[in-house]
Amino acid sequence: MSELLQKLSFIKERYDEVGKQIIDPDIIADMKRYIKLNKEYKDLEPIVEAYFEYKNIKENITSSKEIISNETDADFIQMAKDELSELEDRITVLDEGVKVLLIPKDPEDAKSAVVEIRAGTGGDEASIFAGDLFRMYSKYCETRKWKVEIVDINYGTSGGYKEIIFEVNGDNVYGELKFEAGVHRVQRVPATETQGRVHTSAATVMVLPEADEFDVEVKKSDLKVDSYCSSGPGGQSVNTTYSAIRLTHIPSGIVAQCQDQKSKLKNYDKALSVLRTRIYQMELEKKLAADAVRRKSMVSSGDRSAKIRTYNYPQGRVTDHRINLTMYNLPNIIDGDIQEIIDKLKFAENAEKLTAGE
Repeated sequence: MSELLQKLSFIKERYDEVGKQIIDPDIIADMKRYIKLNKEYKDLEPIVEAYFEYKNIKENITSSKEIISNETDADFIQMAKDELSELEDRITVLDEGVKVLLIPKDPEDAKSAVVEIRAGTGGDEASIFAGDLFRMYSKYCETRKWKVEIVDINYGTSGGYKEIIFEVNGDNVYGELKFEAGVHRVQRVPATETQGRVHTSAATVMVLPEADEFDVEVKKSDLKVDSYCSSGPGGQSVNTTYSAIRLTHIPSGIVAQCQDQKSKLKNYDKALSVLRTRIYQMELEKKLAADAVRRKSMVSSGDRSAKIRTYNYPQGRVTDHRINLTMYNLPNIIDGDIQEIIDKLKFAENAEKLTAGE
C-alpha cells in the first residue's frame, strides 16, 4: 500500500469512529463535544470520498498491468494499455487534489466573521476610502449570499467612515475573508483636491473569526455595561433614548459597543458577540504565535500593520503585494469582484503549507 493510500486509510478509520460517536446518546447530551465531532465528521467526508476513488483507480491500474503482462490477445492488451494511460492521468490529478485535502484545515475557517475597517493616514480621503472598502465587501458578500449586519459606525466628516464594524454570517466566511486583513492603500485624486494631485491614503481591515458561547464564556459579573444615545453622520442624534450599549470586559480591558440596532437588548446582544469574538481572537493570537508555519506565511500572517494591497486609480490597477499579483480591472474589484484575488491567495497559502509539510 502506498504511503498516501495508507494515510487515507487511517482517515477512513477515524471517519468511521466519529460516525459512531455522533449517534452515541451520551455525546449528543454534551452539546459542545457533539458540535465539535459533527464538524470533524463533515470535514473528513470529502477526504473519505477521495479515498474510495483513489483506492478504486489504484486497483484498476493494478488490474490493467496484470492484463498487459499476462494476456496474449493483442487487441485486449491495447485496450488495457489505453485504459492504463487514462487511469494514470486521473491518479496524477487526484494525487495533487488529495494532498491539498490533507493539508490541516484552520478550524476557524468555517466560522462567520466580524470585520472592522478603520480609516488610516489621509484624513477625509481615508474615511471615504474606508467607505469604498465597506461597499466592496458588502457587494462581495451579496454574491456569496452571506448576511451583513452593521454593529457600530463612526462616520467621516466628508463621507465614508472613520470606523465601521460589521458581522458577516454564512458558511466558511472567515476562511475567505481572512486574507483581507491588513493595510489597504489607495492612490487617487481626492474629491477635495483642487490641483489634481494624486494622494495616497490608507485604511486598516481586521477580520476576526466570530466566537460563539461554546468558544468563550463571558460572565455577567465580569462586564461593565454603559448606555448612551446613538449618533449619526455629523454628530446628529439618531434617537433620544439610551439604547446604544458599550460593554467593557473587566479582566481583559477589551471594549465593544453597538448602536446600530433599534433596541437596547439587540445592541447588547451584538456588542456581546463582538466582545466575545475579540476575547477569542486575543487567545487565538497567542496560539498562532507558536505556529511556525503560520508565522512565516506571507499570505495570511495576520499582521495588521502589513501593507497588503494598493488600489491605483490613475492606472486602473490593483496590486496585492503578498503574492506580487497585479490586475487591471480596478472598477470591477472595487465593485466587489474580489473572488479571483482570494482564490489566488488561498492557492499560494496551500502551496506554502504543502512545501512546509514536505
